[in-house]
Amino acid sequence: MAERIGFDNTRYLEQQSAAILDRVNNSNGKLYLEFGGKLLFDYHAARVLPGFHPNVKMQLLQNLKDQAEVLLCIFAGDIEKKKMRADFGITYDTDALKTIDELTERGVTVRAVVITRFDHQPAAVAFKNRLERRGLRVYTHRATKGYPTEIDTIVSEEGYGANPYIETERPIVVVTGPGPGSGKLATCLSQLYHEHKRGRPAHFAKFETFPIWNLPLKHEVNVAYEAATAEMKDVNLIDHYHLEAYGQAAVNYNRDIDAFPLLRRIIERITGQPSFYKSPTDMGVNRAGFGIVDDATCRTAAAQEIIRRYYNYACEYAMGLVEKDTVQRAELIMRSLGLSVKDRIVVAHAHAAAAAATARGQGADGIYCAAAIELPDGRIVTGKNSPQMHAAASLILNAVKVLADIPDSIHLLPPLITKSLTHFKKDVLQGKMMSLDVEETLIALSISATMHPAAATAIERLKELNGCNVHLTHIPTPGDAAGLRKLGVVVTSDPEFASKSLYVG
Repeated sequence: MAERIGFDNTRYLEQQSAAILDRVNNSNGKLYLEFGGKLLFDYHAARVLPGFHPNVKMQLLQNLKDQAEVLLCIFAGDIEKKKMRADFGITYDTDALKTIDELTERGVTVRAVVITRFDHQPAAVAFKNRLERRGLRVYTHRATKGYPTEIDTIVSEEGYGANPYIETERPIVVVTGPGPGSGKLATCLSQLYHEHKRGRPAHFAKFETFPIWNLPLKHEVNVAYEAATAEMKDVNLIDHYHLEAYGQAAVNYNRDIDAFPLLRRIIERITGQPSFYKSPTDMGVNRAGFGIVDDATCRTAAAQEIIRRYYNYACEYAMGLVEKDTVQRAELIMRSLGLSVKDRIVVAHAHAAAAAATARGQGADGIYCAAAIELPDGRIVTGKNSPQMHAAASLILNAVKVLADIPDSIHLLPPLITKSLTHFKKDVLQGKMMSLDVEETLIALSISATMHPAAATAIERLKELNGCNVHLTHIPTPGDAAGLRKLGVVVTSDPEFASKSLYVG
């Protein structure tokens, strides 16, 4: 059963490129374009808009690379706190390095890195030194004096003028950064101030995928954005400025709408002219809504993402990463569309497999964990934990056996390999956990493939798991999470721990 496509990536790329170029042509000067959301690997967009390429923004930049260059912003506080990008399990500063490499490899010019709200935080200083010693230009911006109430101070040599001017060469300057609050907007406005002080025309626009302005307010794709930002308490609203100016309903989110009067005043003070922006929606160049070719498919996918976000926040609460009100907000968002965890098919199958394992007394250390996956053709496969293997690892082996039509009686990992790995973990590395996680199992499978034809066949089917829905009855261990992430499966889990131990390495 082929995956249903709800989004035409090619059409979107064409329209989005044209919209940006049109904005540049109408700007009569340099355009500072704030890129919201993830520049690379936007898996949220890919999940809610089936057919959306996770790296379409990079494709867009490649199309415009002769006219565009990039400023990458990162908040000094995020460096200091070692804030994590959850979908990759890496810190924001590491993500910034990864982004620079990806841009450079694709021929897109990274003009400089800007460390925002810099106050000589030790980790931020070390990050700055690291970049500069690798030949990168790094600028530091302090918190803007007077922001947000004192316009005269903000737009002065004490405010934006206190930041160093960043020399750029091309008509489009893309300003991006990892995560919200990276200082992208402040960097754009600071540059705008310096450009106009030098008598050079320059303008500002935003490029954000969500919420999609020309979809209904309560469309599942837009509600999925609210679910994704439950921790920040973002709320989608009708842009009343746009409605008043044009008589057209448009969806935006509360922070942009609330900030619009101030932002418009700042831009007018910088340019000395009335702003041609009548609404926060005007500032955007978002054509994502025009890429949707199957609304029902996108609604269904977005509904699954809303449930997934609820599970994610529930697990983060159990791990102490978010507060209870975030979980409650995610649950209310889910319920507002009449959704429940029962609407995620793999959940019931994982719970049934765990119940069956419990009834048979099968498990590891008295804990009964299970997992379920929905294959591309709709078949459901389950796995359970054992003294030799985590439930998620068992699930992956069972799934590729089904895909490759390998009989259940055939062991993809010969006992000799599992016994050797167990000995290595226990007696050599002095570890406490003997059972194999997903990462270890994949390595073992690749070893097995050198002497076992069935294992070699199974490895070739692993790629078919990409995008499949998975549910675990427990929070995955680091090795399970990393392995599942590399396979590209879409994982949810119950907010339960797989071990009684407080520390899991």
